[in-house]
Amino acid sequence: MHAEHREQWGTRAGFLMAAIGSAIGLGNIWRFPYIAYENGGGAFLVPYLAALLTAGIPLLIMEYSLGHKYRGTPPTAFLRLSKPAQVIGWWQVLICFVIAAYYAVIIAWSVMYTGYSFTEAWGDDPETFLFSDVLNAADAPTMDTSFVGTILLPLIAVWLITLGVLAAGVRKGIERANKIFIPLLLMMFVALVIRAITLPGAADGLNAFFQPDWSAITDGSVWVAAYGQIFFSLSIGFGIMITYSSYLRRRSDLSGSAMVAGFANSSFELLAGIGVFATIGFMAANAGIPVGELATSGIGLAFVAFPQIISNMPAGELFGVLFFASLTIAGLTSMISIVQVIVGSVADRTGLRRIPAVLIVGGFTALVSILLFPTTGGLYLLDVVDHFINQYGIVVAALVSVIVVAWVLRQLKPLEQHANATSAIRLGLLWRITLGVITPLVLGWMMWDSLQTELSENYGDYEGSFLLGAGWGVALGALVLGVILSIVPWKRGGKTAEEEVQG
Repeated sequence: MHAEHREQWGTRAGFLMAAIGSAIGLGNIWRFPYIAYENGGGAFLVPYLAALLTAGIPLLIMEYSLGHKYRGTPPTAFLRLSKPAQVIGWWQVLICFVIAAYYAVIIAWSVMYTGYSFTEAWGDDPETFLFSDVLNAADAPTMDTSFVGTILLPLIAVWLITLGVLAAGVRKGIERANKIFIPLLLMMFVALVIRAITLPGAADGLNAFFQPDWSAITDGSVWVAAYGQIFFSLSIGFGIMITYSSYLRRRSDLSGSAMVAGFANSSFELLAGIGVFATIGFMAANAGIPVGELATSGIGLAFVAFPQIISNMPAGELFGVLFFASLTIAGLTSMISIVQVIVGSVADRTGLRRIPAVLIVGGFTALVSILLFPTTGGLYLLDVVDHFINQYGIVVAALVSVIVVAWVLRQLKPLEQHANATSAIRLGLLWRITLGVITPLVLGWMMWDSLQTELSENYGDYEGSFLLGAGWGVALGALVLGVILSIVPWKRGGKTAEEEVQG
């Protein structure tokens, strides 16, 4: 259909490594264990598995099929599907732009903490160390955005690695990097888990994590949490998998690849849960308090609770290096995939070659990241932008894309035929029902649920004006800019958008 020369993955394994690398990010390590613990422990695995099979993998297959059939990044793929749908593609690109800008900063913290682990530099009070010494965070959101020098160098290093990998191309850059990073991540994390489960008190932590609370299964919010976790953790909804699958060879097993990537990601989440809760069990036993008092997630778990645990652990330095190096690598593999969407999309629509695209588009994204986030007010900005772009960027964009593909353009059947032509696992009515009915219902419910909470209380007790600018402003800005970019008359290889749609 579209015969232009396009970069390709060297091997299916290379594509899978990259897809798994994109899916395995910080959220697997610091979000899943806590979400599972909070929502019924072992019993949470039932709605979690249901979510993986009825929304996660079907959505992955849809995105793989879109990218593979239309041979393009989100704006190009959606344009070739239908001209007005190009808006969705640019919207996803802008969501990636926002996420890349702040995600890099968290990886920079992980890099710093890998170094700090050698000397346990955080001392007796990891919380004060993080907020005062490392982040130099202001007491409240502020317009005073003085630079925090300590974060600047690691952040620049993160961007240089990311852009260096992307400049080398799909096969020589992304594929090669993931073939090194993913086995390395797995080896380090397995070593970390083995160490964690041999600690005194680990069994109490694992009991707290796996102990099933079956009454949770009848609670709707637990199911929403399960779908939310699958959704955020699989890198769906913001164009990464459309982009990655567009570099696949013509005859590629799409549904089989989605199954492998989906289950690999979930297996890693379980492994992370075991490692995190075994470690928390040790800490609880040490401090003589219940596991529940220490269970936390996000920045607090990674940069406050874990350093505290490392300080109390025999040979804690090694454990710390393994933990923070794992966070760094998991973050980098996701980061590379996020920035590739932005760079690849602009290259697709303008005909720019890879290195100029990486330097201009990637360089601009890096500049925004470096100017906004390693500052005294950067932490608050990061917190609010992350919350809003996840809840009202990724979720809404995914909901809109599913509704447009399934209901408006009625493309599920053609995409199913496209996937079935080359895949070992055949799709059928069940796939169309999960995508056409279950996924939109669940995503719609998640939206409604979070909107109600949002409107009843200010997120994180922040000032309304700050939430309006940094939260709603950024989330809506991505959509508005997406509309503007889709109206721009891009020329690609002498073809206008109209000629491309006609193929």
